[in-house]
Amino acid sequence: MTPRPFAHQGFTLWFTGLSGAGKSTISGIIEKRLREAGAKIEVLDGDVVRENLSKGLGFSKEDRDTNIRRIGFVCELLSRNGVIAMVAAISPYRAVREEVRSRIRNFIEVYVECPLEVVAGRDVKGLYKKAIAGEIPQFTGVSDPYEPPLNPEVVVHSDSENPEESANRVWAKLEELGLISF
Repeated sequence: MTPRPFAHQGFTLWFTGLSGAGKSTISGIIEKRLREAGAKIEVLDGDVVRENLSKGLGFSKEDRDTNIRRIGFVCELLSRNGVIAMVAAISPYRAVREEVRSRIRNFIEVYVECPLEVVAGRDVKGLYKKAIAGEIPQFTGVSDPYEPPLNPEVVVHSDSENPEESANRVWAKLEELGLISF
């Protein structure tokens, strides 16, 4: 059987949400599907970027904004050159996400919504417990704000959907927007 031809434009798929909401899990499913289809794709995971591109930055608002601007700059370069740039990063502040959106032609924001009590319950590293106890300052969603997007292209509810269902909804939106096609 001949595989169906796959086409895509360059775009940025930006997953935002609290730590533990499922951003990396859902984006990993999308990444696998895109790679299997033959897409040109690069993934910028928040934790990996912090170790490399943003090494030395802390967690002040200014440093977090700098981190997101750096990720956005890389996404802008990739997507305008026909590559799919996929980001899984908390990116807690709405204004800097909107700033990045304004620079990227095809920017698709996915809000991985999950209540604080659910993500805290999933926390295998115990970070939420430490943050709630005051041991970790500036922890997003506890002692530092998370500003949900006002108009994301996709909202998934990781407390009531499984990762495959969420990935299917994101995939459907990409097809609807004409960014990927078979």
